[in-house]
Parts: sequence; C-alpha cells; structure tokens
Amino acid sequence: MDLPLFKKYEKLFRSHGYPLFMVGGTSRDLLLGQEPSDFDFVTSATPEQERSFLPDADYSFAKFGSIKFKEEGKEIDVTTFREEGEYKDFRHPSYIRFISSPEEDSKRRDFTINALYLDGEGNVLDFHGGIKDLREKKIRFIGNPDVRIQEDPLRILRAERFAKRLGFTLEEETDKAIKKLRPLLAKLNPLKVKQEMEKR
Repeated sequence: MDLPLFKKYEKLFRSHGYPLFMVGGTSRDLLLGQEPSDFDFVTSATPEQERSFLPDADYSFAKFGSIKFKEEGKEIDVTTFREEGEYKDFRHPSYIRFISSPEEDSKRRDFTINALYLDGEGNVLDFHGGIKDLREKKIRFIGNPDVRIQEDPLRILRAERFAKRLGFTLEEETDKAIKKLRPLLAKLNPLKVKQEMEKR
C-alpha cells in the first residue's frame, strides 16, 4: 500500500509524539481496493497541539476536534479521538471529550466498516469486526442499532446509501431497526434529509 501523502503526515505527527491513522471512508475504500477521493485521518493530538506544526490548517471546527487542509488537490480532515455524550436532539451529542484511545473513539462511529484504523504500513486496528463485515459485504451498526438510529436518524439513510454504493446488504438486526425506526426521519430538518439523500 503506497500512500505517500498519508505517510508524510503520519511521520510528521509521530515526530511530535502523536499517532495518526486513516479511518472512515478512507480506510474502508482502501481495504476494498478503491481510491479514496478525500482523506479522513484521526489522532490523539488536539487542535491546540496541532497548531504548533500545522499552523495553516483551517481551525473553524477545532472545538469539535476537527481541522481541515488541502494538499495535492485532496481535502484532508484530521479529527481528534473523542468520546461523545448522550444525544439530545436526534443529531448532536450533549458533549464531546478528547481522549487518547482509538478503541474508545471507535465506539462513537456508526458502522463497523467505518471504524477500521489503518496505518501507513497497512496494519489495521479493528475493534468491531469490520474486516469480517467487509468480506461478507454487510452493513452493521456498532452497538445496539436501535440506540444508534435514535441518536441520529440520518444513519438510516447512510446505511442504505452505503449498501447501494458498495453492493452490500444490511445485517439482519440493522435492517430490522431501520424498518422499525424509519418514522424518526420525519423529526429531522427536511433539508438535512434531502442533503443526505443526494450524497453518493
């Protein structure tokens, strides 16, 4: 796996004492043999710590642990490992707390196939059976699917979008929860629903 752009930043972060992994759609697509269009990285470094060696990044969403920058035409998003509090409004957690553990960070992610932490050598941290689900072409929620949908009903549309795009099927409990809780979509901002449905 030759990813010079990632390896460049992995080396930079590690030189300052922080790990860096690819995660989300980036690691998922690479493990499926596809070229990612953008890069999602994750680290234990906080935005304040990143300012010392990435001063030109966009820190508009630093309070959420996210910074952005572009290189070689690629949009790069770096997010700090974090823990999320209970969801109050079907969309946003009541709090976020920066942490240092990728395993704890993985628990807030939606699907097993989006919680694969990949380093520059191709080593994978897989805490929820995501590799197995990739092989079996399954979309599966992390944790209780009813709870994950009630946190954010847009995950219903995300699950269906990923299944269609990747040619995967919905795991049985995931499918049951989606059918049961689909009425929750009516509680959301229609614009958010429309935007999610238009994604590819």
